[in-house]
Amino acid sequence: MTAAVAVDLGKTGCRAVLWDGADPAHGVHEVPGAPGLAADGGVEAARTAVLAAVLPLLERAPSLRPAAVCVGAAGAAAAPRAARDLADLLLGDLPADEVAVTSDAVTAHAGALGGRPGVVLAIGTGSVAVGIGDDGAYARVGGWGPWLGDEGGGAWIGAAGLRAALRAHDGRGPDTALLAAAIERFGDPDRLPVALGRDGNPARTAASFAPDVARTATAGDSTASAIIRDAATALGETVLAAARRIGGDGLHVAVTGGLTGLGEPLLGPLRSTLAAFPRALLLRPSLGDPLDGSRLLALDARTPHEPHVVRVRRAAPLPTAPTPPVTPPAVA
Repeated sequence: MTAAVAVDLGKTGCRAVLWDGADPAHGVHEVPGAPGLAADGGVEAARTAVLAAVLPLLERAPSLRPAAVCVGAAGAAAAPRAARDLADLLLGDLPADEVAVTSDAVTAHAGALGGRPGVVLAIGTGSVAVGIGDDGAYARVGGWGPWLGDEGGGAWIGAAGLRAALRAHDGRGPDTALLAAAIERFGDPDRLPVALGRDGNPARTAASFAPDVARTATAGDSTASAIIRDAATALGETVLAAARRIGGDGLHVAVTGGLTGLGEPLLGPLRSTLAAFPRALLLRPSLGDPLDGSRLLALDARTPHEPHVVRVRRAAPLPTAPTPPVTPPAVA
């Protein structure tokens, strides 16, 4: 089978793996990420991150020459010209016949559904759904951040739980075990605003309380249960909006991200919301991650994701590296 390099370039980290046929030649190599292709200097920052992640892999396997490199990059959807510029630069930097650049959302979708059309719901601190149809139709729903959207995500659940805890603390709302859970995690309720901002990322800190909300709901707390049900409904509506926009029947739906660890308290009501959709939606486990999707798109230009992939190819393939001469054994 053909060797390929898969890259998942995010704003925090850049991961790369060199695939030798069906198996990776080495483990995943990770370096710091880049601010996104749409940012000022985004192309050069992305190029630097990709080369830092990929070149050590190629140095460890000098006999392998990848046929293709595919980069799923944050910001590529908003900056198609930058995506092409990055592909052109990497084609000059790397010993591959072809370089493809696309959005990291597209590679995540391809990995989760194995290149099939459908909807992928990613839920972590935030929430976003990406739908890709048979004809390449593309829909992105949600993902607007903790202040404008991300309904049903970890920060949304955690903040809702903390608001309920503070209402109980003030006497403005019903008693709830969420208050005790908040005190156990964050300490004095009067210091909660300070605790939320202590690491400079209030959304991430709020999301750390989402598992506590789910556990409290499982224990029978009505306030926590209502929050989890509302989150599942919001996530279901996000999936349904993406499904309506791309059209088609019997769409596959995969759910990925750290919030899936909340399990049935969240996923059970989510399935019920999806079951009410008039067209069939087939909820299935995620098949792979963004690196799997990047590898798939590196080697297959026939998936419905192709309209969203920028590909550049050499006019002539690189020459094959010469085979080292074999010294015949000495005759005794």
